[in-house]
Formats: sequence, structure tokens, C-alpha cells
Amino acid sequence: MLDNLPEKTLLLNFLFNNPQPPPHNMSNKEKKIGFVGVGRMGANMARNLNEKGYQVSCVNDVASEVAASLAEEIGCSNASSLAEVTACSDIIITVVTNDAAMESIFFGDGDNLLQGAEGKLFINCATLSPSMHVKLEGAANAIGAKTLEGCMASSITQAREGTLYLMIGGEEATFESVKDLLDDLSVNLRFVGSAGKAAQVKALVNMVMNINTAALAEGLGIGDALGLDLEMLCEIFSQTGANSRVLETDAEDMLIRDHECYFSSEHAAKDSGIAIAVAEEVGVKVPLAEATLGQYEKMVAAGLGELDKSGIAELTFKGRGTEAN
Repeated sequence: MLDNLPEKTLLLNFLFNNPQPPPHNMSNKEKKIGFVGVGRMGANMARNLNEKGYQVSCVNDVASEVAASLAEEIGCSNASSLAEVTACSDIIITVVTNDAAMESIFFGDGDNLLQGAEGKLFINCATLSPSMHVKLEGAANAIGAKTLEGCMASSITQAREGTLYLMIGGEEATFESVKDLLDDLSVNLRFVGSAGKAAQVKALVNMVMNINTAALAEGLGIGDALGLDLEMLCEIFSQTGANSRVLETDAEDMLIRDHECYFSSEHAAKDSGIAIAVAEEVGVKVPLAEATLGQYEKMVAAGLGELDKSGIAELTFKGRGTEAN
């Protein structure tokens, strides 16, 4: 303690003339970002952020050779465990297949992302049930971590270019803290509401998209059987009430049988199932969604689940996909 008055005066003068800088708030480009799940979408999101100057610290995937290849490509670590991803990251982006995969990476025995996760933020981008997002938020909050759901309504090309359409759910303050990062992943960004709400919206988006895709495949299949000019039919569809975004993205692929995967039929089946479960919870009948799910389940059963969702046309054009009918 300074009991001597002149020394106190000297100290006060020093502090007044040399004010301390305000605490430094680390920008999101200074934070370390880890990825779990680096398939078609996750890998391209990581590439995009890496090119935009973010510090992608590490990647992890059950397909270890895929993760190793990406790690070498973008110059980051290939984490050997989930706990290692958490340890070497401030923000962890997960892009895995379904609820079971999320259960495994967050709650698995022996190794999971919640180990040592205090102060970390998880942005979960897979299409999951709303209840899974609510469960994850509760578990993270209990240990001092945060979560956001970052539901994507786009495909591989948009992931690579940073032009995803993202629907965000969770705490709004948490969303605001990483809005710049999310902006760099997306061209359109919408905060939907509390945990689970974005997943509800995403389920409905994909339900309607899948129904439209199945309807278009049936319309074109009938037109083909009638001997109509299918390019003419598509042009007329585009100028009438039959128009849809699916007509723009999938019609040509259906006609030329190019089903390179951007959104797989297997995922379409999963997402239709999520939407039907959401509808059942609120007592709404969805016969069209159920019929569409049946068609995509036929594709999966016939070994066609890895085809793009446009591959549903293989069930509706005469002379195609006869084993699946």
C-alpha cells in the first residue's frame, strides 16, 4: 500500500496519463474453428472459411482417410478424437448425418465433444429432429458451453462458395456473437427462434421440396409415356401453376438421367420422416408427405439411396428402375 502522499500522487498521474487499453474481444477470425463431419457439405464449408482467413484448427470424421486428406489440403490438424477437436477449438461446427450420429459425438462413452467443453460454442448444421437440438442446448448449458442450430437449405456448391441459406436457432445473443462467421458461410441468414425452431422450419422446407420433386417426376413420367416433348412440357410448367424451384434444379437431370448427388435420396427419406414426426406431434395429417416418404424409401431399399433426389424419376418413367417399382 502507498501511505506516502507524494507516491500516491505520482501513481495517479501515471495512470491518468497512461490509461490501460480496454479488454481485447477476440474476433471470430482469431478463434480456432474445428469441424466434425467433413463429407460433401462439411468439407466445403471448411474450405470456404479457410480461404476467407478463418483459423480452421482441426477436422474429424468417422471416415478417417477423408479427414486426413482435407487436413492436408487446408493445412490443419486431423484430430484423432472428438475430445481433441474440443480441446483445440473455440468454435466447433458439426455436419453429421442424423440424430444417432449426434448422440454418438456428443454423448458417446469414452470420447465425446462435451469433454472439457466449458466456454466452447457448437454450431450444429445437420438436419436433425427439433428435440435433439433442445437436448444438445440443455447439455451444453449445464457445463458452461453454448450451442446454435445452423440448418442449411442449400447444396454442395453453395457450401463451397459460402452462399448457403442458413436458418439459425438458439439464444439470440449467441447468434449475434458469431453473426459475422455465419454471414461468411451464407448468402441469406435468418434467425428463427429458440432451440428446435430452426429444425422445425427446415423439416417443413425439405418436406415441401421432396413432395414437389416427387410430383415433378410423376408429371414428367406421364408426359414421357404419352410421347410428349418433355422440353416443351417443362417450358409450359415454368409459365403456369406447375412452376417450382425444383423444376429449375431437377427437371433436366430427370430427363437426361444425371443423378449426381447434391442432396441424396437417402437424406430426402430421412428429412421427410422428421417432418412427418413433427406433424404427428401436433396432430396434423400429412398424406402427401407420407406418400413421398414411401417413394424415397423404395429408392433406399433398391440401393438407389446415394442418387440425388432427382433420382426419384427412376421410379416414375416407364422402362426405368423396374427393380424398384
